[in-house]
Amino acid sequence: MRFSTILFGSLALAAAPPAFAQDTAPPKDVTVSGSVGLVSDYRFRGVSQSDENLAVQGGITIAHKSGVYIGTWGSNLAGWGTFGGANMELDLIAGYKLPVGGGTLDVGATWYMYPSGFDNTDFIEPYAKLSGTAGPVALTAGVAYAPKQQALGPWYSNGTSAANGVYDRVNAKDSNLYLWGDVSSGIPDTGLTVKAHVGYSNGNKGLGPFATSVSPTGEYFDWLVGADYVIPGTPLTLGVAYVDTDISKAESAYLQPSFSRGQDGVGSIANGKVLASLTAAF
Repeated sequence: MRFSTILFGSLALAAAPPAFAQDTAPPKDVTVSGSVGLVSDYRFRGVSQSDENLAVQGGITIAHKSGVYIGTWGSNLAGWGTFGGANMELDLIAGYKLPVGGGTLDVGATWYMYPSGFDNTDFIEPYAKLSGTAGPVALTAGVAYAPKQQALGPWYSNGTSAANGVYDRVNAKDSNLYLWGDVSSGIPDTGLTVKAHVGYSNGNKGLGPFATSVSPTGEYFDWLVGADYVIPGTPLTLGVAYVDTDISKAESAYLQPSFSRGQDGVGSIANGKVLASLTAAF
């Protein structure tokens, strides 16, 4: 889950013991960090992008001491999440972090790309996040707003039109709003961090190019509760989390057969599920 990086970075900084001046190395002008991992199901805002199957993910960030950073992140896709491309999502990220009060303000944008797909499936989403701590607890509040773009528009009014390949509104455009909050806290002397997330999506009610949507039912909530365990002496972290949405089977019926595993029209890819992950950081 991409939203976890800043949370746990903030928590680690907050929990680190103070160092004496003579032991503190001057900050590097440029730092490079990243991770690679496996997840049992890639959920983007509560909705499976890997057809409820295993996904391989990884990313890298290059940050300057001024607060400017650039990065990239990728994952394999399947089913609902393919967006007509090479079954891969590749995000390009750029932003700027600055201290605000006792916390950090992070302002930037993500360009969501689907290699080998058509241009109208890619979209840009600016964001702003405010992170801080309250005792041992790390907190983040964020907003992401994607302006009107073809990738977010209701090209198909329902799943039947999509299955038949008949556009109801060719070149339609729409915008998307996502609000979220994250909280996490490390349990002393255990290597464990507990975490929780809640998000709210508001966008087009319909299906965009290649029968997908960032806000499938127009608006909905997603949430996650879980824990991560850092394996001592290694860069590895084991994670487990329960993720769910308030999208009911009845609400998503008009999206079928797209909104189901294997696109068979049965069940939902936004139902509650326990996820497992193994991540290596560098």
